[in-house]
Amino acid sequence: MDSDLAIAQQATLKPVSQIAEQMGLEPDDLDVYGTPYVAKLRLDVLDKLKDRPNARYIDVTAITPTPLGEGKSTTTVGLGQAMKHIGKRAVIALRQPSMGPTFGIKGGAAGGGYAQVVPMDVFNLHLTGDIHAVSAANNLLAAMIDNKLMRGNPLNIDPYSITWKRVVDMNDRALRNIIVGLGEKLDGVPRQTGFDIAVASEVMAILALTTSLEDMRERFERIVIGLTNDKTPVTAGQIGAAGAMTVLMREALRPNLLQTLENTPALVHAGPFANIAHGNSSILADMIGIKCGDYLITESGFGADIGAEKFFNIKCRYSGLKPDAAVLVVTVRALKSHSGRYKVVAGKPLPPEMLECNVGDVEAGAANMIKQIENLNLHGVTPVVAINVFESDHPEEIAAIKRLAVEAGALGAAEARHHALGGKGAIELAEMVVSAAETPSEFRYLYDLDQPIKAKIETIATKIYGAAEVSYEPLAERQIRDYEASGFGNLPICMAKTHLSLSHDASLKGAPSGFTFPIREVRASVGAGFIYPICGDMRTMPGLSQHPAAEQVDIDEQGNIVGLF
Repeated sequence: MDSDLAIAQQATLKPVSQIAEQMGLEPDDLDVYGTPYVAKLRLDVLDKLKDRPNARYIDVTAITPTPLGEGKSTTTVGLGQAMKHIGKRAVIALRQPSMGPTFGIKGGAAGGGYAQVVPMDVFNLHLTGDIHAVSAANNLLAAMIDNKLMRGNPLNIDPYSITWKRVVDMNDRALRNIIVGLGEKLDGVPRQTGFDIAVASEVMAILALTTSLEDMRERFERIVIGLTNDKTPVTAGQIGAAGAMTVLMREALRPNLLQTLENTPALVHAGPFANIAHGNSSILADMIGIKCGDYLITESGFGADIGAEKFFNIKCRYSGLKPDAAVLVVTVRALKSHSGRYKVVAGKPLPPEMLECNVGDVEAGAANMIKQIENLNLHGVTPVVAINVFESDHPEEIAAIKRLAVEAGALGAAEARHHALGGKGAIELAEMVVSAAETPSEFRYLYDLDQPIKAKIETIATKIYGAAEVSYEPLAERQIRDYEASGFGNLPICMAKTHLSLSHDASLKGAPSGFTFPIREVRASVGAGFIYPICGDMRTMPGLSQHPAAEQVDIDEQGNIVGLF
C-alpha cells in the first residue's frame, strides 16, 4: 500500500466551492485561501443557517492508546466518507495538527490510507496560519507583561506568581525552563519562566471554545496572568493586551473548510492537545457543521477518559450542543498492550509475538475498553465500538472484542477497514452509528459546576480514572484556595495527565484501580473557562525523540514534499 502522502498526492480534489455546495453554502460564504482546495468560512453564515435543523452529533473517541495512536482521526474521516455510501450527508470536524507531533514521532492528524483529509500536506503543515496567530497573540501578552515589570511595575505584579508563558509550535524540551531579562537594564527584569507548546496555550483553548469575535475579546480580557503582591488576580485586560490579541486572532477565528479523499466536507479548526488542554476542535466549526448535513462527526483527542470527558464536560457546556452517540475506536494491538505483556515503542516494529493469535491477551487488555465504555455510559451517551482492523489481526480476536463490547454496554462493535478501503470499508460502522444516534438517550454532565474545585477533581479521578483518592502538593492546595477566593471555583475542570494510561502513570495499563491520583500544580485558565490541574510529571512542552520524523521530511528535485508519513 502506498504511503499516506502518495495516496493524498494522487487524489482527485474538487474546488472547495463545490464542497461548500454540499453543505448548502454559497461562494459568498467563504474565502478561498492559498489553494483552490482550502477556504475560510465567514462567520455570518451562522445567522444564515440558524433556522436549519441540527444534524445528529457524533463524537469519535478511543480506548487508551498506545504511543502509535489507534486511528481515531482516520476513523472520523472514514465514517464521514461511509455516510455518503449509505445515503447520508455528513460533515466531519477535526483539529488542526500541531507541527510538534508532525515533526516528532506520532505524525499528523489528517487520517491515513484511504481515509484522509486533503490536501494532506497543507493540512499537516501551516494550513491557514491559525496556530501561528495563536503563538503571536500569546507571545504579545508575554512581552507586554515583561514590559510592565521593566517600566516600574505599575500593577504591582508579583513576578514569582506569573503563570503566563511564551509558546512555540514545536517539541523543544530545551525551552521548558528559561531565564528572561538577562543582560543590561533595558533588556528587562530577570525572572524564571519557560515555553509551552502553542497548542497547549490558553489562547488556543479560547479559540476552540469561543462562540464569536465579541466573546473571544471578552475571554482575552479575563485571562489571569498572575497575582499582585496583595494576592489579587492580574488580567490581560489590565495589561492592556486584549484588544491587540483579538486583532491578531480575527482571521484565525474563522473555521477552515477542506475535503476528504472522497470529496466530502471536512471542517478543520483549532488544535488543543487533549492530554494537556481540552483536546477538541472548535465550537464555531461545530455550530456551522451541525446545520449543514444529517450528521456532524467530530473527534476528541486520545482516550475517552481525556478527550471525550472534556468534550462532554467543557465543550458541550459552552456550546450547548448535546451528543447523540459516541464511537469508541479499538485496535487489537492496543488491547494486547493493555494486557501488560508487551511494550509498544513509537518508531519501532511491534514485538513479533504480539502479532500471533492470542485471545487471552485481548480479553485481559479489554479491561480498558470496558472501562471506557462505562465512561461514555456515565454521560448518558450511546457507545458504538469501531474495531480499526489491521492485516495482522485474527478473526478470533475480533470476535472476542465484539462479544466483550456488547457485554460491557456498547450498542455493538463494527469491523472498520476504511484505512485500506475508504468509506466503503466503514459502511457497517456507519449503519451502527445511525442506529445509536436514533436510540433514546439522556446526555448528562459528570459534575455540577457549583461543587468545590476539589470535589470536581475527585469526581473525575475516581469515576473516570478509577482512583481511590486524590493527593495534592502544597502548591496545588494553595492555588486552589486562591482561585476559589478569587471567584474562579465554579469553572469546569481540564485535567492534564498522561494519555497512555487511565491513571497518572503511563506504565499502568488496562484498567488500574485503587491508586492515589497526584495533583502537582493547578492553573486557572479563566479566559478559556476552566481550572487546569497538572498531574504527576506531566509536561506542557514535549520533547523530540532520538530520531524524529523531521529527519525524513524533504523536498525532491521537482519541488514536491517527500517523507511526510
